[in-house]
Amino acid sequence: MTQITDNTVVQFFYTLTDADDTQVETNHGADPIAYLHGHDGMIPAIAEALEGKTAGDTLHLTLTPEQAYGERQEGQEQRVPIKHLQGLPKGVRKWQPGMVAVVQTDQGMRQVTVIKPGLKMVLVDTNHPLAGKTLTYDIEVADVREATDEEIAHGHAHGVGGHQH
Repeated sequence: MTQITDNTVVQFFYTLTDADDTQVETNHGADPIAYLHGHDGMIPAIAEALEGKTAGDTLHLTLTPEQAYGERQEGQEQRVPIKHLQGLPKGVRKWQPGMVAVVQTDQGMRQVTVIKPGLKMVLVDTNHPLAGKTLTYDIEVADVREATDEEIAHGHAHGVGGHQH
C-alpha cells in the first residue's frame, strides 16, 4: 500500500467544522479532493499530518487560525469591478453582502467576501472567509498513488478531484 510522501497524489474526503462544531463544508457525497503531496497544494498543517498515511486512514485535526487561513487583518477592503467576481450561486441574479466570490489575482484564484455590491463596482473583504477561525477537519484518505511525470512537472494532481486542463 502506497504511503503519502512527496510526489504522491492523495485523494480524500473531509468534513470541516468551526469552533462551535457547525459544519462549514464537506465533500462527502461528491468526488474526493485530490492534491499532489509536497508541492504546496495543501494547507501545510494538513499536509504534514497526512505524511506517511495510507488509503483508509482517518484524521481528526484541529487547526488554529495561524495553521489554517491566518488571522483576520483589518483594512483589507478593496473595490473590484463586479464583472471580475465569479461563483454566483445558480438561480441567484445579484451579489449580496456576505456572499463569497472568487476573483483572479496575481497569486491565482482567491476567495473574497462581498461587503457592498454596486452597479459596476463591489466592495469586497480580501481576507479569506475562514481567516481568524479555529477549524476542525475530519479527513478520510480515499486513495494514494504515485504521481505521473506530467503531474510532477505541472505541480498538481490531474483527474478526478484534481486539476482539469
